Amino acid sequence: MERAYRLIISCPDRVGIVAAVSDFIAGHGGWITEAHHYTDPESQWFFMRYVVRAASLPFGLDELKARFTPVAERFAMQWRVYDTGVNKRVVLLASKQAHCLSDLLYRWRSGEMAFDIPCVLSNHDELQSYVEWHGLRYCCFPVDPADKAAHFAAVAQALAETSPDVIVLARYMQILPGPICARYPARIINIHHSFLPSFVGARPYHQAAERGVKLIGATCHYVTTELDAGPIIEQDVVRVGHHNGVEDMIRLGKDVEKQVLARGLRFHLEDRVLVHGNKTIVFG
Repeated sequence: MERAYRLIISCPDRVGIVAAVSDFIAGHGGWITEAHHYTDPESQWFFMRYVVRAASLPFGLDELKARFTPVAERFAMQWRVYDTGVNKRVVLLASKQAHCLSDLLYRWRSGEMAFDIPCVLSNHDELQSYVEWHGLRYCCFPVDPADKAAHFAAVAQALAETSPDVIVLARYMQILPGPICARYPARIINIHHSFLPSFVGARPYHQAAERGVKLIGATCHYVTTELDAGPIIEQDVVRVGHHNGVEDMIRLGKDVEKQVLARGLRFHLEDRVLVHGNKTIVFG
């Protein structure tokens, strides 16, 4: 893949933003290969994602940031620039179920998705041999149901040591405490096995079966201090009927879960997700 810079911007909407950014890039010989714009009609907040060929600019990332700063200040922008030549660091958390973790490891190992994995964290050792077969570090921190503080302290320490760009809860069946959530805003991605906001919390397939639903789904969302209520990145569903029991729903749901999680992580890795309040703008 050709190296590029991704310029991500959000700011109050006004005339001239697109022109100013485009003129800045073109004025330095920059070649824009992707351009996305959107204005939220309620808040009048503007969102932009540009992809620029790195080789088309006469300077590197640091100078790009320095030169663009006056433009950003003029429009009160919240902005950031990413170099596609630098992989994001992804720490994966899992428990006993392997379907989501296995899917992401396959995509990583095959090169379908480009990211680095400093380690995999878990509260069980069932997946250790599988993860280590991939040549990855596996850290197991058992959970004492009567006192989970030691587990979460170990997780927090491991995260601090690995400096992840994003943390993925690949069916990690624990609720992260508030301080960890607050330390990584819009950087912790969870897969919840229901079509949120329906069936929040534990055993959603059982809840769905009890209600006799005709659709079950999965939701990839950012983690906040409120359980299963963070900004939604991606969702999908599969149809079920009266003849499908809980075990059927779990089996069908697993396929949806891993697909939705992979798509959500890909959107994040490609800097396509902009958070606005408790909503997301996802540039596909």
